Amino acid sequence: MLELDSTLAQHIVDRAMAILPYNINVMDAQGMIIGSGDPLRLHTRHEGAQLVLANRRVVEIDEQAAACLRGVRPGVNLPLLHADELIGVLGITGDPEVVRPYAELVRMAAEMLVEQRQVQAERHWQRHQLDAWLRQLFDPAVSVAALAADAQRQGLALAWPRQVCLLELQEGGEPLAQQARLLGVLTGKSEHLAAPLGMREMLWCRPLSAGRDDARWLESADERGLGLARLLVSDPVQSLGQLRQACLALRDLQAFARARYPALRLVSLEEHRLATLLHAQRDSWLLQGWLAPLKQVLAQDSNGMLRETLEAWCKHDGQVQSCATALGIHRNTLRYRLERVAELSGVELTRLDRRLQLSLGLGLIEPD
Repeated sequence: MLELDSTLAQHIVDRAMAILPYNINVMDAQGMIIGSGDPLRLHTRHEGAQLVLANRRVVEIDEQAAACLRGVRPGVNLPLLHADELIGVLGITGDPEVVRPYAELVRMAAEMLVEQRQVQAERHWQRHQLDAWLRQLFDPAVSVAALAADAQRQGLALAWPRQVCLLELQEGGEPLAQQARLLGVLTGKSEHLAAPLGMREMLWCRPLSAGRDDARWLESADERGLGLARLLVSDPVQSLGQLRQACLALRDLQAFARARYPALRLVSLEEHRLATLLHAQRDSWLLQGWLAPLKQVLAQDSNGMLRETLEAWCKHDGQVQSCATALGIHRNTLRYRLERVAELSGVELTRLDRRLQLSLGLGLIEPD
């Protein structure tokens, strides 16, 4: 059963007394005054309200009856109901013959305010439950079966395919206000789900749309001043299990982007899949062995010249002339540098798989 609190009770009083020239009291289910236009009457027991609560009916009190009751003045006292449950009492002070025409109107308005507050509370609770469910997508300790059961309990109808995004918010500004604005934009349609993950992060789970232009969407977000720093986008997913995996993959993509492309604002898993996978395993013994030849080169590259040469060589697919032009050096100079890389690493640079090894490795080892 809904319980009246002092905040709601005083709100009812203030709204009513802004219109009527009579004092209004609101009593709780024990007959205590918890809202009143007369501060001296707050937190006192109202015996007239107790009569209402005991008999579940309107009680009118004139001057003679008021003299016999404690904490009571002349007026009309009515039961306050919510969903047919008696939750408190509304009192309007004055001669019953005078205030009676207003009493029922005030009660109707009060019950509407109670209903409005209850609807708001239920929406807040549903929002809280949805936020918690979306955050659990990033927690491997919560099983997919538990996620499915919780989604069913909340009545979440997840149509597939979907796509999950991470949104990073710009530093500066008030993060709660930024999040509130973004929630309004992202959840304009019921099939779009969004939730804050932290003060500067948000999750957006959206239906897949083949024609969506995320670059243009970012531009539009900038025009509206939404304060977005970066948008990271997953592959399409076809089930709740894949949605969980996509969320975890986005965390890896985010770590990769922050390390290698800190200024890149739109990052998709499709474009950086292999590099993200390797970056997530960058500290493993197996991958460290794979990186060993490149590390041998970089250890002897005090001025960064060999790294710059390798990056250009891989970018231009081993094409000597285009690589030399990009570096602004002679072809022979390029050959000399590549021979030095081959000597230090023991890697045959003419082989595509070896160039790929070095190219991917460069993305895993931070420049000094």
